[in-house]
Amino acid sequence: MAIDKALIDQLLADYKKPEDIIGENGLLKQLTKAILERALQAELTDHLGFEKHDPAGHHSGNTRNGTGRKALKGDFGELELETPRDRQASFEPKIVAKGQTRFTGFDDKIVSMYARGMSTREIQGHLEEIYGIEVSPTLISNVTEAIVEEVKAWQSRPLEELYPIVYLDAMMVKMRDGGHVQNQAVYVVLGVDLSGQKEVLGLWVAQQEGAKFWLQVLTELKNRGVKDIFIACVDGLKGFPEAIEALYPHTEVQLCIVHLVRASLNYVPWKQPQVGGSRSAADLSCGHDRGSPAESGGGNSEVERLSEPEPGVAAELGAHHAFFPLSRRHSQGDLYHQ
Repeated sequence: MAIDKALIDQLLADYKKPEDIIGENGLLKQLTKAILERALQAELTDHLGFEKHDPAGHHSGNTRNGTGRKALKGDFGELELETPRDRQASFEPKIVAKGQTRFTGFDDKIVSMYARGMSTREIQGHLEEIYGIEVSPTLISNVTEAIVEEVKAWQSRPLEELYPIVYLDAMMVKMRDGGHVQNQAVYVVLGVDLSGQKEVLGLWVAQQEGAKFWLQVLTELKNRGVKDIFIACVDGLKGFPEAIEALYPHTEVQLCIVHLVRASLNYVPWKQPQVGGSRSAADLSCGHDRGSPAESGGGNSEVERLSEPEPGVAAELGAHHAFFPLSRRHSQGDLYHQ
């Protein structure tokens, strides 16, 4: 909808400084108040079916019944609105609902700051400093707690019966716990369904990563409906394959190729260009290009060549049989990003 430029010029006729527009009582705040109140009146007219002072409303059984006052908090600060009412109290406004005291998106800002580790008092001070809004710690707690039920519903939602590939890994994240910031393990399970779509199946938090906790995670997945997994892609955590086998005995456990190559290159001296890190990564990728060792022997020849100076490469690769067809074009990039 185009806005009449003449109207804008009229509104800006007395403009002298930025505060006249974006200040506490600036033009933007006044326009917001006027537009919201006008929209509320239009909604009430639509609800009643007749305009104010329209004779059609006589003996209709329901008419306008004055206005009430409401304080609405938002990016613009605190705004006093006059909200219309009807005699039967059947009017349910949409743009500013009954009981609504915060403008759309305001709660999202509180949740976003809370997710970034800010305490209740820090959020309170930030809102007052940036938006000039005084909010109580109780309000902030109520907003953050309101999403707990949604999180619980997401974490316990039913899952597909079969996932061809599931990635399981934990990452260390700094979290605020009891007033202290410390590293904690966030367990992440990412599933690929039969249509090829990736989906985060769940997130769990613990002090550190361990096979016992992974067993609890897998048990929860089974209780949520996951009956079978074709391939479980994991890192080299001790006891992890056994935990998977306990619940999914037919699942193929594959060590992540990135973890595997990085672990293998720990045995290669980077200072020697003939067998150094970048050359070795490229050789491993070329070996994968020619197929599995059973088909061409290419993978084995590369491993044997690299193992002449450092036998640890063969031990690391041979323990997991990880030979995958990767692209020739940017082999080192492939190893780190595929």
